[in-house]
Amino acid sequence: MEIPLLKEIIIILGLSSIVVLICQRFKIPSIIGFLITGALAGPHGFGLIHAAHEVEMIAEIGIVFLLFTIGIEFSFAHLLRIKRMVLQGGGLQVGLTILLALALDVMIGQEVTAGIFIGFLLALSSTAIVLKLLQERQEMDSPHGKIILGILIFQDLVIVPMMLFTPLIAGKADNIVMALLILALKSVGVGVGVFFTSKWLMPRVLHLVTKTRNNELFLLTIIATCLVVAWLTSSIGLSLSLGAFLAGLIISESEYSHQAMSNILPFRDIFISFFFVSVGMLLDGKFFIGHWPIILALTLGVILLKFMTGAMAVASLKYPLRTALLSSLALAQVGEFAFVLSRSGLEFGLLTQESYQIFLAVSICTMVFTPLLIGLGPRTVDLVTRIPAVSRRTTQQKNDHLLPESTHLKDHLIIIGFGLNGKNLARAAKVGGIPYAIIETNPQTVQEYQAKGEHIFYGDATHTIILEHAHVKEARVAVVAISDPAATRRVTVALHRLNPKLFIIVRTRFVAEMEELQKLGASAVIPEEFETSIEIFSIVLQKYLVPQDEIESFTEEVRADGYQMLRSLTSRPNNARDLHLADIEISSIRVQAGSPLVGKTLLESELRQRYGVTLLAIRRPNETISNPNAETRFCEDDVLVILGRPSILQDASQLCEAPELQTSTENLG
Repeated sequence: MEIPLLKEIIIILGLSSIVVLICQRFKIPSIIGFLITGALAGPHGFGLIHAAHEVEMIAEIGIVFLLFTIGIEFSFAHLLRIKRMVLQGGGLQVGLTILLALALDVMIGQEVTAGIFIGFLLALSSTAIVLKLLQERQEMDSPHGKIILGILIFQDLVIVPMMLFTPLIAGKADNIVMALLILALKSVGVGVGVFFTSKWLMPRVLHLVTKTRNNELFLLTIIATCLVVAWLTSSIGLSLSLGAFLAGLIISESEYSHQAMSNILPFRDIFISFFFVSVGMLLDGKFFIGHWPIILALTLGVILLKFMTGAMAVASLKYPLRTALLSSLALAQVGEFAFVLSRSGLEFGLLTQESYQIFLAVSICTMVFTPLLIGLGPRTVDLVTRIPAVSRRTTQQKNDHLLPESTHLKDHLIIIGFGLNGKNLARAAKVGGIPYAIIETNPQTVQEYQAKGEHIFYGDATHTIILEHAHVKEARVAVVAISDPAATRRVTVALHRLNPKLFIIVRTRFVAEMEELQKLGASAVIPEEFETSIEIFSIVLQKYLVPQDEIESFTEEVRADGYQMLRSLTSRPNNARDLHLADIEISSIRVQAGSPLVGKTLLESELRQRYGVTLLAIRRPNETISNPNAETRFCEDDVLVILGRPSILQDASQLCEAPELQTSTENLG
């Protein structure tokens, strides 16, 4: 008996594995590999898959799970932290893209409704591709990484009203006013339901489920919640995607959201791969070959359009030109949700079959170019910002009022980047009476801390004029604590060139970057990954009772050796590895009411003679007695901290128990 769709699934999984493996070799994102797989296996390729409609149905589940996970990751608290990037940056980017696309479409003779819908499609960028590339490049915490994330969040949210408004702009509603009123009522009803479910119902349900400690039941509950809410919204005329997002939002408000996310991710990744394969199947290779000049021209046009709108949106946030250019390059593609929306446009007559094929081809081309645009971004930005006219305008923009006078700085510290490290360093400098100046690219942070009296000013430290404003030639030390690897290198070069005697401390994430930064002029490079590992192994050695002076000596040796020791630790002897006491443990036990110890002194208890344990301390509600003497008396509810072999700690703990508890324990034994 043949299982329906089994052949198609085998073809998709097998061919995807080969294509994605080849793509990985050339550092091409997996999503592009899935698109290529669909184009090869689809009806317009080799025709290996005939049940295209059934594959599309599986792909819809992928979109449901994708929006579900976005909903889980989304929280109102997180939105409030980056609300300006999301609302102002994202809103302006989407709005400008729609307006410019509409204007261009009207100029070439398109109808206004079709122009608005095309603007909807072009406004969306690929969350999956962009975030994956930024994570691989360790740029998620950089200024442009945070802005990109904020704009992508807005785009992921705005897809919902776009899908709701598509039938309205297509004129499929008989009474637009009534349709909008019904839509508003439905939205209010859904909002009330989501609030009630997320705050009251779902936490109780998940609590009951987790009490069973049954992982299968927990997973079934999470998936059922996703699909049920999606089905309910679909049944009242809203979209499956909206329901999936709301289901994720309901889960996100519970304490079990992280576990739900980890459980659902494998399902999402599998089904979303089917979605991109299904999109690739829609691409007509013959159509692409026959229309490649116009497709490539439109691709470049779309990239330029989105680059412009993205740059204007980021510029409105008053970030430096470098941040604006890097952000806009990363957002200059058409996203996966545009494919979902385009099907609605085809259904409601806003796209013809030919324009739909052109859209698919252009969108896929913009995705293919994305890794190249992001990879060449730093070099491109460097070239642009070195143009004299651009450089002058960058350093004399409308934020000049944020630059305080710094005429009395000499032999001072320059802090570049005012994140957690920068703030802690500024506090330490203030306590130590060290004069300092702070350079920061976030205008809101600058305004906030200037009001608090901090010597902080707005500027991009990759520009020489900004460093000169901080009197870099008179400074003694500079600390570079920013999360942009490319900018870190440029700042290091500029600092060393302007003041060769300056002691430059650079914070970086990975030890692999140390050597290059030192060649560029850094005096000391602090890699976060090894500092974290030093903190971890210090705690581990403490738990194994390695003497503190040995731990400190070991960590000093690691740092003095430029972290080389940790790279070749197995080949170098070190006494600290042999200092742990594997057969000794520290334990805490409570003296219960009725215990034989109550009222006795340490000498009378004979803990060491009878049990071979050492009493280190006694913890009481109002005091802690370290190294108790022989005359110290035990009291009820004392917590004894004892040292000994694991095999005898249990015997000693029985001495602290009440007689009836000891008897019942012996009976159980």
